[in-house]
Amino acid sequence: MTCPKERKNQMYTGSSSAILSRKMDESSSLSGESKCTSVCSNEQPHLPPKTSQIKKPVILPDSDIDGLLECPVCSNAMFPPIQQCPSGHTLCSTCKANVNNKCPVCRKEIGNIRCLALEKLAVSLHLPCAFHSLGCEEMFPYYSKLQHEAQCVHRPYSCPHPGSDCPFTGDIPSLLSHLRESHKVDLQTGYTFNHRYVKQDPCSVDNVSWTLTLFSCFGHYFCLHFEAFLLGTEPVYMAFLRFMGEEMEARKFAYCLEVGGNGRKITWHGVPRSIRTHHRTVRDSHDGLIVQRSLALYFSGGDRKELKLRVTGRIWREM
Repeated sequence: MTCPKERKNQMYTGSSSAILSRKMDESSSLSGESKCTSVCSNEQPHLPPKTSQIKKPVILPDSDIDGLLECPVCSNAMFPPIQQCPSGHTLCSTCKANVNNKCPVCRKEIGNIRCLALEKLAVSLHLPCAFHSLGCEEMFPYYSKLQHEAQCVHRPYSCPHPGSDCPFTGDIPSLLSHLRESHKVDLQTGYTFNHRYVKQDPCSVDNVSWTLTLFSCFGHYFCLHFEAFLLGTEPVYMAFLRFMGEEMEARKFAYCLEVGGNGRKITWHGVPRSIRTHHRTVRDSHDGLIVQRSLALYFSGGDRKELKLRVTGRIWREM
């Protein structure tokens, strides 16, 4: 028969065993949870996207979707109200009147049907700049795209040669090659210049530029123009500088021009204009060194029947 003391010891022993067993189970459970945490931590949890992170559909360059928004008549982007013929062909509202209310594809009467689905699609799109291939990596909402493209610094430049309305466009390296090969323009290195302009018949101007010279300095290129044109009824001669780049960059530079003879001299200080500004705009704004014909002939000396002007100048970077 077991005595009470022995039964008490057995109770304590049993209780200790149960506690130890329970702790081992808890430790095993924690260890399993730790392993699970370790394994699961290497996996990215799949969480629903936040509303603020949801972006509008983006159309990548060279996709066909933006072609749906191109008017088949003028090839420009269509903006509401987008017109639709009964067969589903679309065109912009401006061109609707130009085609006499006839669909340019199926020749059916267009009527007054709007393509609301295409208008809603346009609102949801983000499109690449039209000058993506020239380096612009920006994406814009459909209705902001045209406004950006009108001022995009990557848009091609027009040929700056003033002798004719040359249709060539391109980036600066392309323009340089074009000017030297097609227009035989001279390229000089340095920030100072000294040119002598000679014309046998100074009374004949014909609104034609006499010369264009390229200068390479400070890591950029500049165009020196020397033009003859009529100011009212009087022929005048004008020299000015244009910068081959954007207007903001052009403002970082300044230049001076001097012309004279017989102990007289005229000096002009100015800021080069960007080639984005047409040479006629610069000329008509008189933003350059202008010499009246009578004074130019006086500078030339001799019998005043031949123009011989020497124009000197310098380009520098503003601080």
